[in-house]
Amino acid sequence: MSAPVSDTHDQPAAHPPLAGVRVADLSRVLAGPYATMLLADMGAEVVKVEQPVRGDDTRAWGPPWAGAADSRSGSHGAGESAYFLSVNRNKRSLAVDLKDPEGLAAVQDLCASSDVVIQNFRPGVIDRLGLGYADVSARNPAVVYCSVSGFGPEHEPAARPGFDIVVQAESGLMAVTGPAEGPASKVGVALTDVLTGLNAAVGVLGALMRARTTGRGENISASLINSTLSGLVNLTQQALVTGSEPARVGNAHTTIVPYQVFPTADADIVVAAGNDALYQRLCAALDRPDLGGDPRYATNPGRVEHRVELVAELSRTLRSRPADHWMDVLVAAGVPAGRVRGVLDALRNADAHGDDVLRTVEHPALGPLELVRAGFRMEGTPTPLAAPPLLGQHSRDLLDELGLDGARIDAMIKRGAVHQADLT
Repeated sequence: MSAPVSDTHDQPAAHPPLAGVRVADLSRVLAGPYATMLLADMGAEVVKVEQPVRGDDTRAWGPPWAGAADSRSGSHGAGESAYFLSVNRNKRSLAVDLKDPEGLAAVQDLCASSDVVIQNFRPGVIDRLGLGYADVSARNPAVVYCSVSGFGPEHEPAARPGFDIVVQAESGLMAVTGPAEGPASKVGVALTDVLTGLNAAVGVLGALMRARTTGRGENISASLINSTLSGLVNLTQQALVTGSEPARVGNAHTTIVPYQVFPTADADIVVAAGNDALYQRLCAALDRPDLGGDPRYATNPGRVEHRVELVAELSRTLRSRPADHWMDVLVAAGVPAGRVRGVLDALRNADAHGDDVLRTVEHPALGPLELVRAGFRMEGTPTPLAAPPLLGQHSRDLLDELGLDGARIDAMIKRGAVHQADLT
């Protein structure tokens, strides 16, 4: 059961590392929002700027819907999409029409008064709005400005839509994913976006450090294609060294054996003997001294060369007993191994073992809502955790903070330039 926490917009954690940093989040979908969520996890105030009718695209990316009578129904009613909820915790929502002059001016002021701006508009659009780096930095030279794109501003196809599956295909990630004899496969999560969000957040943190000491900001670009090529790490270097394409090896590893999924008598497990010592432990745990003493398998290069024969022998042994038996044996022997779990099973298993993965927050429309915490923990610094916002939940408060009087805000809401969520 996940631990409950209160809405920490009102009760922030004591001295989180980015306390006092304001982030104007002009991004949508996944890569940019993932980056700003990480910054919010470290205490930054993140203002999510959204279109006033639809909001972020991912608000409509369902089912499933949290809070709907039927979470998997095509109609979400008062529900919120699981996709949106996954990457927008700890943020405030300002729903404003950028085609409205007063609305645009308010967002221009927001960006000029922010420490960080992150956006993923198409090239040219952001500049026409007066929200590009040149305009924002002219008013705030210390601003850290990050543009997220599919293919990067320095490349000719920068204006190409860069959805994850397109970049998985173009980057080579799909070519190395899937069974050796089968088709190239998409990774099951939008990994190119997640990698880009991580890279954007790291770049922003470095630039913030410099801005605090020099007063000079930075113009950062983070693209899905560059992040994915960088994230292929050993495979890109392997391709450069060999001059050939890395092989697709399914659930195995191109250069380590054994390092793959194995079937047992009742379920699949993973065994990862990443060096010679671990391989010897594996052979002892499986009671296969013949494999441990076979000179063909004494070193990893030999095991790679004789992959087919060795994997066949290991598979024969592992199929003889159920997964629980082998997990007990392998863990006791210090051999890296794990069950192949479903996502919900993995969450509940981690939570049951005290990994502190899940927390329950109070959502203004949904009530108690379970969320997955950030992947890092700071021992001396509690990280804030607040529910993802309703569309326009904080519009009035944010416009008031930007200096607009109540009458102007009311007029903007009345004409549809601003949306304020009904919190009654």
